[in-house]
Amino acid sequence: MSHMLKAVLGMGLAAIAAGQGLVTQRNLSLPMAKTIAEAALGACKAKGYSTAVAVVDRAGQVLVILRDENATAQTAEMARRKAFTARMFRSTTLEFQKRTSDPAYAAQRDVADILALGGGVPIQVGNEVIGGVGSSGSSQEQDDACAKAGVAKVADLLK
Repeated sequence: MSHMLKAVLGMGLAAIAAGQGLVTQRNLSLPMAKTIAEAALGACKAKGYSTAVAVVDRAGQVLVILRDENATAQTAEMARRKAFTARMFRSTTLEFQKRTSDPAYAAQRDVADILALGGGVPIQVGNEVIGGVGSSGSSQEQDDACAKAGVAKVADLLK
């Protein structure tokens, strides 16, 4: 076997072996998730809204849910679904709502736990989405602003 062929085969085997290795991922810590949730809840509270906030990890699983004592019961579930939607579709839920108003994409709204209402924002490190935050209990635009305020609180740590 020629040296060139051996080299090519060796590179191929190395590539296969590398594909079977471990995957390293960035994940939200519980303290960071709590900081995001508290900042988002506080941003809405400062504007007179009683809301709920949820933060999900990269798998869409809940890390934190906070509900203002005056928020209605359904706001926590809506916040969770907004956070999940933002994480899974890697966009704000306002953007998702606009995109899925097109009949070609409307079926995406039928996926379990998806909610096409403003107030969900992805949590990103560069282009990598590592979670989502959802706010519910005010207007869609205000919920969006509160969720963004939560992410802004930890922006320096997401670099």
